[in-house]
Amino acid sequence: MPVTVNILDEPLFPVRWSSDADEHDGGGRPARVGLLNLLLRAHEIEGLAVPDAPAHSALLRILYALTARMTGLDEAKNGPDDWQLLRDEVLAEGRLPEKGIERYFARYRERFFLFDFQPGGRPWMQDPRLKDQCDASSTAGVNKLLATRPAGNNHSWFRHASDARPDLSTVSDAVLNLLTWHYYGPSGRCSAREVGGVKSASAKAGPLRTSLSYHPEGDTLFETLLAGLVPPPREVDAEHDQCPWEWDELPDPDGPPPALNGPCSRLTASSMHALLLVPEESGDKVRDAYITWAYRTGRGARPDDDYLIWQISKQGNTYPRPADSSRALWRDLDALLLIDPPGLAQPRRPKVFEWALEVSPELRVRALGFEQEGKGAKDIQFVDAVTPPVLGFLEKRSARTQPAVGRLRAVGERFGNRLDRALHRAWRTYVNDPKDSADAWAQEGAARYWPAAEREFWDRFALLDRTGTALDGGLNAAAARTSFLRLAVRAFDEVTASAARTQRGAKAVEEARIELFGDRRGKPARPDAAA
Repeated sequence: MPVTVNILDEPLFPVRWSSDADEHDGGGRPARVGLLNLLLRAHEIEGLAVPDAPAHSALLRILYALTARMTGLDEAKNGPDDWQLLRDEVLAEGRLPEKGIERYFARYRERFFLFDFQPGGRPWMQDPRLKDQCDASSTAGVNKLLATRPAGNNHSWFRHASDARPDLSTVSDAVLNLLTWHYYGPSGRCSAREVGGVKSASAKAGPLRTSLSYHPEGDTLFETLLAGLVPPPREVDAEHDQCPWEWDELPDPDGPPPALNGPCSRLTASSMHALLLVPEESGDKVRDAYITWAYRTGRGARPDDDYLIWQISKQGNTYPRPADSSRALWRDLDALLLIDPPGLAQPRRPKVFEWALEVSPELRVRALGFEQEGKGAKDIQFVDAVTPPVLGFLEKRSARTQPAVGRLRAVGERFGNRLDRALHRAWRTYVNDPKDSADAWAQEGAARYWPAAEREFWDRFALLDRTGTALDGGLNAAAARTSFLRLAVRAFDEVTASAARTQRGAKAVEEARIELFGDRRGKPARPDAAA
């Protein structure tokens, strides 16, 4: 089969263009570009337009590693201050270095072919040995490859799909889902792979499975990529900190996973899955895929990652904050801004934010993740959210505002928790069953309260002090409590309205209402009394 698809040139990656982007010889602003143009024109691109959050998160990590390579920011042998000066020089140029990009891709061009079945071929981010080590009659299939499709005996929610007659995948979708598998793939049963005469069919979970990552986002992709870099330790040697396409030889599946010797390997080489895409004859579509384990043994611990909020469990184990599709991004804001945010879990903000704000004071934060089962194969929902651009300004210039952000977030959380407790109590009293899960009213209340609370949070966030002179950061705590309480009371009344028309229901509702005010012994107060 001829090698026809090279991701450097093929328009596979969806982008959003800046309004002032050049037309470039009348070629316009294509909806998708190849990896080469993605980096050469990063200063003209507003951002990635990848619709699936986990693929977006994975692609950003690939681009961070390439950016570090092509700018010389993959080492910091003279310390972080010199590294910062070099990044400032790149930033001042206004674009990624064209010669650095072309020199790097000229060296590794053969490693960026997506399909390469020639002897000794190395298809990008794939293992060509799977064609011989796996059973060609029991491949995973294209439906299994694409995270948004049902596969096997799973229900078809949004589209009908048949494993016997699957719709072929576009190459763009295939390469993005290839990355999703490398970073968010499940543990457990997979296609059998025989290595060294021993066949096994069990994979370890991907390095980002269940997690939510946080990325600084600038006005252009160029700013976003520079803001996403973290200075490596002095001892990191770029020659030994390799991306998978830079390996001289593929690693031994029977051996331990390759060591992660620096930022580039941590960003790109921590996958526990091996994949091989099977194109149709023309190379325009992908018709099948091998998906199996990459190494018989795991790493023992999840690799460190500079884009996660790390926290400590009750057992003293460190773990990343999981993706939760029902949790709005503003509820994590103080954990992103504060060096020592409050909380029993002792959250530690992503390391990237210690360095990102030197790129621009107007950075936003984009949260990308995948709500999933940690020890199973169940995928629940993508998570994709972004903050306003005031975050960078606040962190850099208004340190006194940070505690105010934490207090504002805590007030909103407090009344959301009280609403949940009140609705659970009201339902159990109403149905006279203390063992009932009582989730029906609580879920409806959450759906009413949290979107309104998010709007209230950002409205009050915009009023916080920007000068650094107000001791309280400009937060009117009494007014904030009154506003969030009013939202909780409104949600409680709307959810319980139908039950309150009956005598038993009215009694259950009024007994539970006291939970909204935080004093279970007293009498219900008016919302304006919370001040």
